[in-house]
Amino acid sequence: MEQLLAPIKSFLMCETPDIWIAQAKRKENLPVVLIDHLVCELKAAQSAMFLIRKYAVDKASGDALLAWLQPYEDFAYRQIGDWRTLANHKLAKSMIPKSNTPYGQDLVDKMVLLIKEELHHFYQVLEIMDECGVAYDKITSSRYAKGLLRHVRTYEPAALIDKLICGAYIEARSCERFAKLAPHVDKRLGDFYVSLLRSEARHYQDYLTLAEDIAGEDISARIAQFGEIERELISSKDPDFKFHSGAPMVVLS
Repeated sequence: MEQLLAPIKSFLMCETPDIWIAQAKRKENLPVVLIDHLVCELKAAQSAMFLIRKYAVDKASGDALLAWLQPYEDFAYRQIGDWRTLANHKLAKSMIPKSNTPYGQDLVDKMVLLIKEELHHFYQVLEIMDECGVAYDKITSSRYAKGLLRHVRTYEPAALIDKLICGAYIEARSCERFAKLAPHVDKRLGDFYVSLLRSEARHYQDYLTLAEDIAGEDISARIAQFGEIERELISSKDPDFKFHSGAPMVVLS
């Protein structure tokens, strides 16, 4: 596991604060940790879908992606449907990249795999919630993703490159937090978190590789800029407590 986490640790500019771990492992916070993790899996799938639809495929393929995610969105945002039926919901057609997009196939290949894995994780979190007696309820988003994305440039291809860098940081932080939290929860949940590390680490690397390949030049300075933004979001005091929140503003008993 340490070998897997080494690139993640060198990429991130800070570790998760101990005070966040202390809050996350408290039994009374299990529902918010699980529910926010669930929503994060869906948002990760939605972000990847947006990239494919905007930058890589035609309308028919984009519509197929929307149909793929709709039952998950119906459950999470409108509380429609039985979550158990999601296990058999698959992408209905192959994604064919636009012919005039030089990076289209690579973007499609990496993001479709990411979506499949995130939706599978979404279902797995629901299984654990059911086992733990945690009922799903809608919760507000944390400041984290918005705090990163507000710095994305507004012109192309810089906007795409920045979104991919943000994706890399989100996936890397998720991987780091699963590893940090795994030893402090029960075995079932801890084993689940450990099982996620390999895919989360690959997602981070896929986002970063796409950003570098599409840029076609050294983007290390831009990556470092977002690293500083991410560090501030994670290490600074945060009045909210969520899976990607900063240092909780709480007094521990």
